[in-house]
Amino acid sequence: MTQPTRNVLVTGGSGFFGGVLKRRLLTEGYAVTNIDLVADSDSHPALTSVQGDIRDTALLNDLFARGNFSAVFHCAALLAHDTINENDLWTSNVDGTRNLALACHVHKVHQMVFTSTNCLWASNLGHEVREDEPPNPVELYGRSKLAAEHVLKECQHGLNVIIIRCPTIIDSGRLGLLAILFEFIQDNKKVWVVGSGSNRYQFIYAQDLATACIQAMDYPHSDLFHIGSENVCSLREVYEAVIRDAGTRARVAQLPKAPTIAAMKLAHKLGVSPLGPYHYRMIAEDFIFDTTRIRERLGWRPTLTNQQMMIEAYRYYAAQRKEIHARKDVSAHSKPASMGIIRLLKWFS
Repeated sequence: MTQPTRNVLVTGGSGFFGGVLKRRLLTEGYAVTNIDLVADSDSHPALTSVQGDIRDTALLNDLFARGNFSAVFHCAALLAHDTINENDLWTSNVDGTRNLALACHVHKVHQMVFTSTNCLWASNLGHEVREDEPPNPVELYGRSKLAAEHVLKECQHGLNVIIIRCPTIIDSGRLGLLAILFEFIQDNKKVWVVGSGSNRYQFIYAQDLATACIQAMDYPHSDLFHIGSENVCSLREVYEAVIRDAGTRARVAQLPKAPTIAAMKLAHKLGVSPLGPYHYRMIAEDFIFDTTRIRERLGWRPTLTNQQMMIEAYRYYAAQRKEIHARKDVSAHSKPASMGIIRLLKWFS
């Protein structure tokens, strides 16, 4: 007997990771409803796309009443470099999350998977970071994601909430700040590291994160998981691997740590840099999640290293650079970030 199709809701399914997850769910036979502020460029017989706001409670109630959802994947979030309106960022990321949880309760949806962030920290803890360590975000985005976690923890009665904290998500199509790096590599420029470049910063492959989200859909209770790649090497080694694969004349070069971070702070204060406090605090630091819990409880395993996923992302950029730089009405991670003052650095590279 054919199993009935399961209906799921994805928030932010027009964005980079939400789109990866949405397409994965469709491929695996789910019926997907996507709600996003940005129009959905995808079409599929089992896809319903709604351009709307998760702060609109009437719209949410209508979607839930018609959708008969078995699970909600909450991927939508406004980013600090995607909006200058701090109230919009906070209300979307926090109040919108509360609206979704309340809609789940009203319409008896018992499973929510929420993608959170490693931006809950902005310092090198000196070891792999566990789920029980207290967060300390320094930017509005990180504070909003932590507040959203607290909202969901308050709403767990009758609702299984699985929070997955992610480092930077990488795959074909991931752009944003990465597009600046890729432009330097393709244009044969020096690729700058701050300090020696020996710091180890963990990423997560988008398909590996999608696997974890789908595994969490049937997890029988609430939980909190850290996720990330394994065998994390230095940023210098990651950049060198991409340059080798690209076959360009780019090379890795060093900037002195203290004056560079001071300059980054000044550029941020003057509003001429896409890099904020999180970036200048972490650009030369180690940060790796301990993924023991998600491996043991979900049976999850990563498939790509930092080098492999960055090479995939670069190849996508190199093949479609002209079209990428023409994009306008897409999410922040699906278009290049503005270089700002970094363009001066490119001229001198």
